[in-house]
Amino acid sequence: MEKPSHHDHDFSLSAVESNSKKGFWVMLVVMLGFTFFSASMWAGGKLGAGLTASKFITAILVGNLILGIYTGLLAYIASRTGLSTHLLARYSFGERGSILPSFLLGITQVGWFGVGVAMFAIPVQKVTGLNIYMIVAISGIIMTATAWFGIKALTALSFVAVPAITVLGLTSVGKAFGDFGGTAAWFDVVPENPMTLYAAIGICVASFISGGTLTPDFTRFSKNSKIAVSTTLIAFFLGNSLMFFFGAVGSAFYQQSDISDVLVNQGMIVWAMIVLGLNIWTTNDNALYASGLGFSNITRLPKKIMVIVNGIIGTLLAIYLYNNFVGFLNVLNSMLPSIGGVLIADFFIIHKAKYIDFAERKIRNFRWSAVVAWGIGVLAATYLPGVAPVNSVVSSIVAYVIIEKAILKTETL
Repeated sequence: MEKPSHHDHDFSLSAVESNSKKGFWVMLVVMLGFTFFSASMWAGGKLGAGLTASKFITAILVGNLILGIYTGLLAYIASRTGLSTHLLARYSFGERGSILPSFLLGITQVGWFGVGVAMFAIPVQKVTGLNIYMIVAISGIIMTATAWFGIKALTALSFVAVPAITVLGLTSVGKAFGDFGGTAAWFDVVPENPMTLYAAIGICVASFISGGTLTPDFTRFSKNSKIAVSTTLIAFFLGNSLMFFFGAVGSAFYQQSDISDVLVNQGMIVWAMIVLGLNIWTTNDNALYASGLGFSNITRLPKKIMVIVNGIIGTLLAIYLYNNFVGFLNVLNSMLPSIGGVLIADFFIIHKAKYIDFAERKIRNFRWSAVVAWGIGVLAATYLPGVAPVNSVVSSIVAYVIIEKAILKTETL
């Protein structure tokens, strides 16, 4: 059993200490930075192209309600235990069994970090003409550096990025409404290729449920459960909804789902680069931070070391990942929600919302019930009709509870 390091302010291998817990406003900004996700804007653009404005609003409200329930439950667990997703997985998957979720979550986040670096570098290169590999290297180093400093740097970055992205996004939307006839014009738009409301809700949920599985990595710093859950719910209903809204308006009026492209069309190239940079920076820092915690759980090395290693790998492979592995990363994403389902079932149902203190725990090395339930969740996401991530979470919860109850019944015979 590893002892908590008093020099590890990220608490990579231990529960967050009470004197390091954060209040409401700090956690709200951190969680808003977490949900200010570039992919949500693009997903919003897809929804905006296929839905009327009224159906779009319904879709994101319902979708974010589902996301809020899922992430809110995980936020509650993290605030009660002070543990990251990866350390929580030790209770259900076992000491060594937790390597599976940590590897899947960690490698996916490293991949998306690399893709994010390329997503920033490519349009900047087109606008400036600078060498693409130089832009990749510089942006990768900067993003890695802020993730290395941990939760304090994430907080500082979010305090700058969240209001900047919000103001610029709303300014752009206001200009779009002014140029095209106001909100009434948006509500009058009839999609050429309509999308069903059911499909739209599925896209909304799928866009962030994998990242949402990492919610405990951040909410474990909350002073109490009320702060953890409330800031998570606000972040999804406000932050994630705003990203979808920006994407939808851009898609409806400019046929562009990325706000940076919309700003270019509006003659604000410099602002486009700022928004693009801040949005991807917050997304990438959260991804790299979470991947560092995941590989720290696997290697037992401090998170800071793993952040540097992961940042170097993601930066070196950025262009290659962008060109070749986005589809593969989406496949990995389908394997993540059932991890959260197992964590939720183990804490709330099997252990009645009370875990043994992490420092005093005695846990098996491997618990096959969690792995089987996780696998059933992956199969449900792949083959069952409906909203794939929801199928994954619900199926993994049901499977885990049934298996665990059967084990308990057998052990008491």
